[in-house]
Amino acid sequence: MAIEAQVDVLKEGAQIWNAWRAERSGSVPDLSGGRLRGLDLRNADLSGTDLSQADLRGADLSGANLEGANLKGANLFKALINGADLNRADLRGIQFLNCPQLETALNWQSTDREDDLACGAVIPSP
Repeated sequence: MAIEAQVDVLKEGAQIWNAWRAERSGSVPDLSGGRLRGLDLRNADLSGTDLSQADLRGADLSGANLEGANLKGANLFKALINGADLNRADLRGIQFLNCPQLETALNWQSTDREDDLACGAVIPSP
């Protein structure tokens, strides 16, 4: 379950979140199941973050660093991921993500995802 103090920091915006992350290098933020609906998360450093089951409906993740993030079961209904780095992110069970949306992100081919999100690229073996 999300650590509410971390959710509160993220709600203050990407610049404050990124500074907070820089001060805590090596820690893994837990935003799992977090209510992040409609947040402006452009350019946020969410690398390695646990976002499983998070409510990201309508969030703007454009340019965000989601490298190695756990997005299992997250809800991305109407979320923007243009230019977000998804290198090695876990997208299994993600909700409301489609190929045209996925293909706007960077490194999407390296993600762990189900067959319906193959989008013409080989799905990496675990």
